Amino acid sequence: MNKAMKLTDFQSLTPIDYGWSGDRKYRAVTPDGTPYFLRVTSRERGDRFVKLFDLQKTVAATGIPMCEPIAIGECDEGVYTIHSWIDGVDAEANVPKLPTEVQYRLGRDAGEYLTRIHSFPAPPDQPDWEARFNAKNNRKIKMYTDCPIHFEGDHHLLRYIEENRHLLHDRPQTFQHGDYHIGNMMLTDAETDPGIVIIDFDRYDFGDPWEEFNRIVWCAQAAPLFATGLVDGYFGVDEDTAVPMEFWRLLALYISSNMLSSIPWAIPFGEGEIQTMLKQAKDVLAWYDDMKNPVPTWYR
Repeated sequence: MNKAMKLTDFQSLTPIDYGWSGDRKYRAVTPDGTPYFLRVTSRERGDRFVKLFDLQKTVAATGIPMCEPIAIGECDEGVYTIHSWIDGVDAEANVPKLPTEVQYRLGRDAGEYLTRIHSFPAPPDQPDWEARFNAKNNRKIKMYTDCPIHFEGDHHLLRYIEENRHLLHDRPQTFQHGDYHIGNMMLTDAETDPGIVIIDFDRYDFGDPWEEFNRIVWCAQAAPLFATGLVDGYFGVDEDTAVPMEFWRLLALYISSNMLSSIPWAIPFGEGEIQTMLKQAKDVLAWYDDMKNPVPTWYR
């Protein structure tokens, strides 16, 4: 492990109470006043943590604005990582306040960064995507049908999934951030020259790169022009090109699957999260006209 920095190098640790991982996170400051982002996870997750650290180093080398990995080591509580500190604000809360043309430009930047993340292929022994995601689909459908809370119009999502499973055939697989949306981004220099920084690779995976867009619903709810820019930037859309229709059809499948599992996921977190997901399901059905149009209404 990289021993360039150690926990004893810090003079102060300020807890960060944000996120869903269960890891302990801190703003860690050295005696000379330099801040870093410190994360501590359990030994059970240590191997995954080490792999993620190495993958983040590879991704950071592409020049993506992100929390850069600096050091990793072991401590009494498990495994810790040290990353560069980002001076910025939450993108989800602040991007919608910006002029519309800036929202779109930031979305395009985020889309272009995602192409770099997806430039790293999955390991050669990665299981076939069609079989893997269909199994995931089946689990999510069962989770939802067994769940005590359902939402109006759910049959439209179930129908769309069954009619479009064939789209999964022969899809490529790459490295995935795992939770790529505006809630896992920060905004720097918000008042002068706004820029997007990507954070929280904790849920990284390998799979169909287009599945990565299944969290775009969070972007569309917060800032539709940012979401539009994210897609356009990813595909390099200009006046003479368009987003492939195959992408839209497949994205609708991934969002349908995700929406079903979001309800049982929310239940342990209480009524607030349940209502958030029920509203999101209502929005999704409206955007897609009950899954009759694969291009959502928020796009452009």
